[in-house]
Amino acid sequence: MKQIAIFQLSAALMLTMSAFGQDAKSAAAANVPREQPSQRPPVARVVDLKASDGTILKASYFAAAKPGPGVLLLHQGNRTRQSWDDLAGLLAAAGINTLTLDMRGFGESGGKHQKWTRADTPVKKIWADDIDTAWQYLVSQPGVNAEVIGLGGAGLLGVDNSVLTARRHSTDVKSLVLLSGETFLPGVRFLRQASHLPELLVAADDDEDPPTEEVMEWLYGVCSNPGKRFVHYTGRKAPWTGFEDTGILAGGSHGTDLFKAHPELPGIIVDWFATTLIKTPGHAPAQPLASASILKQIELPGGVAQVTKQLADARRTDPKAQLFPENVVTIMGYDHLAIGETKLAVEIMKLVITAYPDSADAYDSLSDAYLADEQKDLARQTAEKALALLDSRTAPASSWSDTEARRKQIRDGALDNLKQLDAAH
Repeated sequence: MKQIAIFQLSAALMLTMSAFGQDAKSAAAANVPREQPSQRPPVARVVDLKASDGTILKASYFAAAKPGPGVLLLHQGNRTRQSWDDLAGLLAAAGINTLTLDMRGFGESGGKHQKWTRADTPVKKIWADDIDTAWQYLVSQPGVNAEVIGLGGAGLLGVDNSVLTARRHSTDVKSLVLLSGETFLPGVRFLRQASHLPELLVAADDDEDPPTEEVMEWLYGVCSNPGKRFVHYTGRKAPWTGFEDTGILAGGSHGTDLFKAHPELPGIIVDWFATTLIKTPGHAPAQPLASASILKQIELPGGVAQVTKQLADARRTDPKAQLFPENVVTIMGYDHLAIGETKLAVEIMKLVITAYPDSADAYDSLSDAYLADEQKDLARQTAEKALALLDSRTAPASSWSDTEARRKQIRDGALDNLKQLDAAH
């Protein structure tokens, strides 16, 4: 990666931080799936589920056309399962079998409307049993991979129950989507230690229940997965008019109501589940904001060695674990290279190779560092490795870009290093 590449990489990083930091609206619009003229949205199958006490719960099942993962969606306290219909259809079209549930006493489900509290109560046990009934239905359907399940929750009712369901099924839940809600201490403790679980959080400043946005920011800080993301719709704060379960007025900024106000949001969620359930189950690319502490540590004395050890420790339990984004740490390496700190640049680039061993870009960048540090044999070996990876096409050119233009730039950089080495020889 040469200077022009650093500029392009910085631009890409700014776009990423904009899309999943302060305001996702415009940057993510391109992610909205577009239905092809020949496609028809999957038709939901309405099902009756018998709870443990005999109560009949209504659910809608959106089956994908081929075997794949499953997603269970839980509504907020002032809505029903129908609020998920459009998203559920998009998920099924993307290959994700999706079940939406009317909670007890809501919509078409039987039973008495239950009021929640912060404490563990019999009500929460009833909810857990009802949701597990829906869970068992979902994972028992033909073609559903019961070991790769995602959960989505909206509002206080949906978010808290999604987190607690993930805690009960921590081995099989591979991804969370949480809209405009909160979870209480048991859920907070679970999120804090569930470093294996990628989470997408969504909130808006003008939420009708104003504490929601601040709570979602807090939960984002609590979550410990380096792939976590926060879609934050900024704007003017709304006046408080009531809590979710007291029937607050629908202003379009709470939970699934956000879909109408921000039509790109369903596409963001579909893309998130497709990544964390199909493309790389249980994993999302490491994000700069989520890995800020790791990035800071790399710059401290002895930090590269410490992060290398942390990565090795993480991969003992999860061989695919990533602690930091490739592009940001590569930029850090070039920053040190630019001021003549070649030894540290080499160590940082070697760390990138350790984390992303299939990246041709990483080997080309390490070759640059070796060349600047007068380690000519190693500069040649890493440049040749970059070319071999490009020729094999067994992996993307880098974790963040695999366009033909990018591949050409990496190839030109590696060849340029080899020409310099040949001329010096």
